[in-house]
Amino acid sequence: MKNFLFLLSALLLMNCSTTELVDVWKNPAIDSLVISKVLIVGMTSNIEARKEFEQKLKKEFESRGIEAVMSLELFEPTFTAEKKSKEELRIVEKILATSYFDAILFTKIKGIENKTVYTKTFKNKEHLDIRFKDDYYKNQEIFYNPDYYKKFDIYHAETSLYCICPVKERELMWKGSIDIIDPSSTEETVNDYVNLLIFALEEENVLKKIAVE
Repeated sequence: MKNFLFLLSALLLMNCSTTELVDVWKNPAIDSLVISKVLIVGMTSNIEARKEFEQKLKKEFESRGIEAVMSLELFEPTFTAEKKSKEELRIVEKILATSYFDAILFTKIKGIENKTVYTKTFKNKEHLDIRFKDDYYKNQEIFYNPDYYKKFDIYHAETSLYCICPVKERELMWKGSIDIIDPSSTEETVNDYVNLLIFALEEENVLKKIAVE
């Protein structure tokens, strides 16, 4: 029942959004998670998009009493654009741990897929209560109109939350897979992604919800 309500709430949130929640995973060893200081890393070569993304997430964490630091504040802008060895990253983790960070929220684009869908959709009962011959007749345009289909890109993004507590291994605590559908505006896409991500983190008790007054 909990999973059903979670998915239902996610579907309602995704309505008219450029993002879609595909899958989530939470470390079964934790019920709820307490974070005091988190580093936010957006891996993209688009510095402006990265800045906007990290800033919005920073505000979300700070509004919940969590100290949040953007990777752009801590590292040079080229940090995520340059290849790092495992040893270099291990040193970074140690530096973060000694600076009282206890988590890293890491977001990246894993791949891009081209989709083809019908441009016409059904919203009313009249589009469902139909016989075969009527359905065929109304849609035979598919055979002759090359513009009947609309092509768009889907960006497969993934956000992972890692614990970097000094007394623990650098283990994965939470992971979410979110598709970005046919993005046209950086601001709109960032807002939709962050809103859906925060919703998913709240529903899994990784972040506490802000009380609505």
